[in-house]
Amino acid sequence: MTKDTAQSKSTAGNNDQAANANEKMVELLKAVYHNGMTALKMFFDDVSGQVMNQERYGPIFVFQVIDADKNAYACGFFLKELVAKFQSGNDPAQWMASFFFEMMKEKGGKPLPTPPAGEDATKAFIDRTLVPHCIEAVRGEFAPENVHAGLGIVPEQGPVFEAGFRNIKDGNNVCAVPLHVLMAYWHLNRDPADLLIEGMYNIHEQNNKS
Repeated sequence: MTKDTAQSKSTAGNNDQAANANEKMVELLKAVYHNGMTALKMFFDDVSGQVMNQERYGPIFVFQVIDADKNAYACGFFLKELVAKFQSGNDPAQWMASFFFEMMKEKGGKPLPTPPAGEDATKAFIDRTLVPHCIEAVRGEFAPENVHAGLGIVPEQGPVFEAGFRNIKDGNNVCAVPLHVLMAYWHLNRDPADLLIEGMYNIHEQNNKS
């Protein structure tokens, strides 16, 4: 076998592997999309959806529900979290529908928010909207406990929002989520504070075990 022939076979094998991986991904996306539509149609009559590929986060599923008054409500989900929910068996349909029920408490519909354009607008959104919302939500959830909540820097991750318990001195007492992740949740009509609150409950649980 010549060197060129060996390289050709290697290239062909790599191409086959890539094609096989792409095919499996397409099948996964179709299955998750189908499961998402089926889940939401258990609660709502008018449901539509689309799959978008976000460079930083991968495939994102955006579903839209239209209520009886023809108001549209949209919410986005990440591929990994949907796969985990559907595999868990913990009533994923109820979980998905809960976001729409929460949005429908405010009449008039709720499309996906428009991301801020430019660095100045992004900084203003973080300072005036995202951070105050997260601080209020975290403090409200754990009141009257003395909690720390605010911006921080993690070398590997960059700007983060940190939340933790001042009275926990030993072990992990802080939950830190990158700002870009919190912004991504916000612009999918998801409450970014839920990530922080879930992390803090995990800290509580770990501390109670120790």
